[in-house]
Amino acid sequence: MRRRRLLTLSHSYVVALNRRLARELHKVGGEEWEVVAAAPRFFHGDLRPIHLEEEPGRTYDVRGLTALGSRSLHLFVYGPALASLLRERWDLVHAWEEPYVACGFQVAALTPRDTRLVLATFQNLPKSLPPPFRQFEQVSLRRAAGWIGWGHTVTAALKDRPGYRDRPHATLTPGVDVEAFRPDAAARAARRTQLGWEDGTPVVGYLGRFVEEKGLGLLQRALGKLSVPWRALFVGGGPLEAELQRFSRAHPGKVAVVTGVPHDEVPSWLNAMDVLAAPSQTRRNWKEQFGRMLVEAAACGVPSVGSDSGEIPFTVGAAGRILPEADEAAWVGALESLLSDGAARRELGEQARARAHADFSWSTVARRHLQFFETL
Repeated sequence: MRRRRLLTLSHSYVVALNRRLARELHKVGGEEWEVVAAAPRFFHGDLRPIHLEEEPGRTYDVRGLTALGSRSLHLFVYGPALASLLRERWDLVHAWEEPYVACGFQVAALTPRDTRLVLATFQNLPKSLPPPFRQFEQVSLRRAAGWIGWGHTVTAALKDRPGYRDRPHATLTPGVDVEAFRPDAAARAARRTQLGWEDGTPVVGYLGRFVEEKGLGLLQRALGKLSVPWRALFVGGGPLEAELQRFSRAHPGKVAVVTGVPHDEVPSWLNAMDVLAAPSQTRRNWKEQFGRMLVEAAACGVPSVGSDSGEIPFTVGAAGRILPEADEAAWVGALESLLSDGAARRELGEQARARAHADFSWSTVARRHLQFFETL
C-alpha cells in the first residue's frame, strides 16, 4: 500500500528549531506517511528578519515559499507557488496557521476538495472577530476536516463555537527537545561561576519576555519579601528590562538580568536555576497559551512555580506548584518553602523531567498528531 502524503505548513517553520514537529512527523510516520514541510523563504520575525534556516542532517523535504506582507501576522499571505504546491497529490494538509488570519484562509481556499485539511489554533479566549477576520475563520472552518486546539484552554474556548463544534478536533500541545534540554551539571556550574554565584544559594529563575502580563512586578515584590537566602536570574528581553535592572541594583549581588540569549544557549541558563517562576497575569485580551519555558525547564529537571493563568496548570501538572495569579502572599510562601527544602526541589524536578519525556517530547507530540490525522 502506498504511503499517505502529508503536507505540514507554517510560517514558524522558517526557524529550523520550529520544524521539530515536521521532523518528528517524518521520523514517526516511517513507512506510512511521506512528510513534506512548507515554510517561508524569508519572514519578518517578531525580533529579527529571518531567512529560511538550514537544518543539518535533514532527511525530509522542505519547500520554500514567498511570504508577502510578513510584517503582519494577521494579513500576510503566501505567493503564487502555494497554489501549485497544494495542487500536488496530498492525502492531508496540516496548516499550523490560525483559521482567522489571511494565510489560514488562503490555505483553506486553495486546498483541493478531495484533500483533508486540518487547521491548528492557539485561541484560548472567546473573541469577537472584526471583518474580514470573522469571514476568514468561517470559510476556513467550513473547508476544514478537523482542527487542533493547542491546549486544554483552547479546546474549552472553541469547542462549542459555530464552525468549531461541527468538526472533529484534538487537544494537543507543542513539544520540547529532550535531547537539548536535559540536566547538565557542568553547564550549571559554568553559568553560576560566570555570575559569581558559587556559594550554593538557591536561584529563582524567569525565562521569557519582559512584559507586564508575564507578572514580573508580582515576582519582584515576592522576592523582596523572602526571609530565606535567594538569588534571582531573569533571562529574556523586552520593555521591562530597565525596571529589572533597577531591581538588580537594589539587590546587589543577588539579581542578574541576561538578555540576547540565543535559543541554543537557553538550556545552560535553565540549568543554573533551582526553581522557574511563571507568574503570568490574565488580561482582558490575553492569558497564558502554553508556557514553552515550563516544559523546557521540566526537561532540565527544574521544577516550576506557576500562576493559574490560562494553560499553565495543564502544562505544569502535578510536577510543580500552581498559585493564584494575584496572591502575592501565596507566592512568598511557596518560594520560601521550595528555596528552603532542597529535597522537595529535587523530587519535583525528577517528576517534572519524567513528565516532559512522557507527555511533551516531540516524538510523543508527533505520534499524537498522526493518530488524529489517521481518524480523518
